[in-house]
Amino acid sequence: MFKKRKNNYKVIKPKKRSWVRELFKVLFLLSIIGIMCLVIAVLGAFAYFSKDLPNPNKLIDRSIAESTKIYDKTGEILLYDIHGEEKRTLIPFDQIPDYIKQATITAEDDDFYNHYGIDLRGILRSLWINIKGHGIKQGGSTITQQLIKNTILSHKRTYTRKTKEIILALEIEQKFSKDEILQMYLNEISYGGMAYGIEAAAQSFFGKSAKDLTLAESALLASLPKAPTYYSPFGEHADKLKTRQENILQRMVALHYINQQDADSAKKQELTYSRQGGIKAPHFVMYIKQYLVEKYGEIEVEQGGLKVITTLNMDLQKIAEQVVKEGAQSNQKKYNASNTALCAIDPKTGAILAMVGSRDYFDKDIDGNVNVCLRLRQPGSSFKPYTYATAFKAGYTPSTVLFDLETNFGPDGSGNDYIPHNYTNKEYGPLTMREALAQSLNIPAVKTLYLAGIK
Repeated sequence: MFKKRKNNYKVIKPKKRSWVRELFKVLFLLSIIGIMCLVIAVLGAFAYFSKDLPNPNKLIDRSIAESTKIYDKTGEILLYDIHGEEKRTLIPFDQIPDYIKQATITAEDDDFYNHYGIDLRGILRSLWINIKGHGIKQGGSTITQQLIKNTILSHKRTYTRKTKEIILALEIEQKFSKDEILQMYLNEISYGGMAYGIEAAAQSFFGKSAKDLTLAESALLASLPKAPTYYSPFGEHADKLKTRQENILQRMVALHYINQQDADSAKKQELTYSRQGGIKAPHFVMYIKQYLVEKYGEIEVEQGGLKVITTLNMDLQKIAEQVVKEGAQSNQKKYNASNTALCAIDPKTGAILAMVGSRDYFDKDIDGNVNVCLRLRQPGSSFKPYTYATAFKAGYTPSTVLFDLETNFGPDGSGNDYIPHNYTNKEYGPLTMREALAQSLNIPAVKTLYLAGIK
């Protein structure tokens, strides 16, 4: 009999494909297509914007900028010409000291000798910031890009202009060496006012040639191009300029351009500036200039040909300057006070009629360029009219009687008893509010605060 044989073969079922692997393949394919589309789009954009680019060989050719002029209220008296005719003296690369080259690279583009004209990370970072800020806030510019922006392209903040700037930067890096680009930049950039280029800046600010600049002077001048008006040593933010100079010096140490001893010595060096000529009411002018820069931008103010009519009354300004001069001399003798300031404002319109920010704008020993009129100060007795006006709103009258007697108002913010005194160190007994205000007495004024309901 035959025995039934069992089947010895196995049925092999096909394995199911992993859906993860399939998804990965699809995503990989899409990413390749996306990258190709991006490359094609970039090449297309470059081709589109390259068709009408200016000639990069004409870097130093630039139109003559028209100056901005600031006048008094009549429009007849010129207070200041914000750069007038540009001062520029071209100097060869070997006459520019290493300190200024190194300080400039440190301040503006510390990777200058390594990149190809653009900083890709900086561009992407600024693009992200601009997207978040819903507008063009940053540019991420290298020295090469800044050179292009200041010579052959406009300063308008548009993506079209930025694209052209990037294309030209790449092209210029092929046509010129790094030293040639840095030389053109240092001969072209604005350092504020009339000074274009490092030689004009050295002459304008320090009265010397660029080749004679010290490390401290070089670091200071390298601080200016970022915001020439804001950081001007003759303006309101000289302390910010000093901080920026010291930061650049410290960064130069990190980049191994100088050692720590050199940096420390440069930080301590006292710098002497050349006096700016042809400027009337300098504190007021610098106040107006800063306002214009914040409103219209540095380039428009320096090159836009603006005619600015201000509220300044030159007759009152001259009187104010004389009063400040005489008052400063008197205060020096009586109180050993080194400075004085005065600002006259039309109470109906808020117009500034005269502004003298210190006894001498050019006196560095008293920080004369600092405009005391704009600095935060204790209001002192000028606040007393507001105190009494608040009390009148609460129902008191100029005839309300106060007792001008030594009074302990209890602990102040530091835990000590607050016992104010009058400037005469005397008390006058019962007085009306009118009399107390007329004599600018302190004790009745503090009592009035309490009566008005203010702690």
